[in-house]
Amino acid sequence: MTGPENGTGPGAQPNPGPGAEEPVLLRTRGRAAHLVLNRPKALNALSHAMVRRIDEALTAWEHDPAVETVVITGAGERGLCAGGDIRSIHADARDGDGSASAAFWRDEYRLNARIARYPKPYVAVMDGIVMGGGVGVSAHGSVRVVTERSRVAMPETGIGFVPDVGGTHLLARAPGELGTHLALTGAQIGAGDALLCGLADHCVPSGSIPGFLDDLADLPVPEALARHAENPPPGELAGRREWIDSCYAADSVEEIVRRLLAHGDPAAKETAETLLTRSPTALKVTLASLRRARRLGALERVLEQEYRVSCAALSTHDLVEGIRAQVVDKDRTPRWSPAGLAEVADADVERFFAPLGEHELGLAGPGTAAGEDPAG
Repeated sequence: MTGPENGTGPGAQPNPGPGAEEPVLLRTRGRAAHLVLNRPKALNALSHAMVRRIDEALTAWEHDPAVETVVITGAGERGLCAGGDIRSIHADARDGDGSASAAFWRDEYRLNARIARYPKPYVAVMDGIVMGGGVGVSAHGSVRVVTERSRVAMPETGIGFVPDVGGTHLLARAPGELGTHLALTGAQIGAGDALLCGLADHCVPSGSIPGFLDDLADLPVPEALARHAENPPPGELAGRREWIDSCYAADSVEEIVRRLLAHGDPAAKETAETLLTRSPTALKVTLASLRRARRLGALERVLEQEYRVSCAALSTHDLVEGIRAQVVDKDRTPRWSPAGLAEVADADVERFFAPLGEHELGLAGPGTAAGEDPAG
């Protein structure tokens, strides 16, 4: 997915001219208002300032009768967004008190919830790389468009973190145990599998994206889609459902790994080997988060849970070490602590879900708290 970063890729907007240094470009074309994530050299990674700018734009456009559709795209050729600015999170977790990251997540998760409830069509063009925070600003939208170039993932366990931005809500609702597989492994999927898993709605060839964006200026979204949407390239997950559903139905990560190794399918064994490279703590917290998300139901309640988990992760060894190994030093050899699944106790997992008191995200309002099981 490499290439020039000059905004000329299939999903890119035309050269924006003055103001191009802005991290989020706002423009209106006919009946459509456009958000363009504009940090192509950082693969459009989200900063706190970008989250606030997007939220402000959504407020203005929600009350503007001339705006009938909102569209989000990414500048450059490589993708919509590779996630949050984890270098900043690394520095805050290592050297700061975590307050900057907590404030970023508070606004980001509120934005995710807002996108899911936005009263006008919100069209997310998920061309190229869409990961982590990029999923948060796209997959909660009402119209999610992938292309044959799409690579969608929630890769957090590889950096000692847990899927957030409503990712555990989305993956908990995927068919069978597909979401558990994607959350624990962090595997990237293409257009066909994104549609299968409920992370996207339509596939438009990348070469047709400029024409699709042009048509959104004049046409209602369904008519523009009718002109450009096609069947996606075939995915891989449907053919793996048998072992995915049977292995990931287990109640513990240890048992999931055991079943994968014993299954006999080479892909299952390879998946087990992948899991054993991930943060053991993150794997166990992720599995618990997904199971709880299924019971919590509403996105807002799941985001409250994710906020607790994310804030707890700031004080862990694995988040700092994972980002160091994968992003800062890039030696790809994180030294997890604890180093093995058996060393992660139930109490170690449970502390990630501890209530935050007055610091709760507070999205869901009164009623069932994020950490409570509504089923009893």
